[in-house]
Amino acid sequence: MLSWQARIMKACLRLQRLVSPPRRDLIVDRDRSDLEAMARLFRPLGKAEYQPVDAAGISAEWILPADVIAGRTVLYLHGGSFNAGSIGTHRALALRARTLIINYRLAPEHPFPAALNDATAAYEWLLGQPTPPSDLILAGDSAGGGLVLSLLIDLRDRRRPLPRMGVCLSPATDLTMSGASIRTHAASDLVLETRNMRQSVGIYLPDTDPRNPLASPMFANLHGLPPLLLQVGSDEMLLSDSTEFAARAESAGVKVTLEIWPRMQHVWHFAASFVPEGREAILHVAQFVERHFGE
Repeated sequence: MLSWQARIMKACLRLQRLVSPPRRDLIVDRDRSDLEAMARLFRPLGKAEYQPVDAAGISAEWILPADVIAGRTVLYLHGGSFNAGSIGTHRALALRARTLIINYRLAPEHPFPAALNDATAAYEWLLGQPTPPSDLILAGDSAGGGLVLSLLIDLRDRRRPLPRMGVCLSPATDLTMSGASIRTHAASDLVLETRNMRQSVGIYLPDTDPRNPLASPMFANLHGLPPLLLQVGSDEMLLSDSTEFAARAESAGVKVTLEIWPRMQHVWHFAASFVPEGREAILHVAQFVERHFGE
């Protein structure tokens, strides 16, 4: 049963759509400021220290929760359609482990593969600290969830040490936008909008085929990847990005845990300080991590 808090959140999103319909044309600066403003509405779930750091020339920040569990390090890649988002917009999604979150370069100033190159550099920087790859967790949401999978594929192809697992929240895995739910869930998704999504892909991949497996992990050979957790809301346009990717990964022998959360919106985890389904989903992430560290 949907919580009253989740009902209120959906009502607010519907009202926002009525009062301020999606813009016909993408305005990157406006989207960046809107995401920053939205992030200020929600708070992290626990106390933490925040320490700026230079990670191989990339602006980054250590998030150190008060109840941090030793021996685990998260590299977090934020969402924002590849053209928005920052450290500041995504602190609320930090897990109960020391977490490195980075300001990877954004489109259109820095199109593909700049974001992936920055994620790779930050990962290699962590290995050089040194951080054992068996202690590393890659995590991300939306565009950042897709980057997690692209990074795993790139590391595997270059025979670099792989992290222990990957965690993807509402990941974007198919930038061709050919998944069935892009059409069937356009009305139920109150966060994403089809035209703006296509424009975001256009400025991220101005000269790259969207079927490139490092841009769209859906089209990659997925063998040899570490265990993966994918969480997605049933109301999302990106639902099929998770369900189809999970099916392909399982066929390739990857251990995949797919969770479809009834009536949830895109990256509902953002509202965990208000919506109990967000807290429960983050708890499931923690349980997934504990289970695989136990193995």
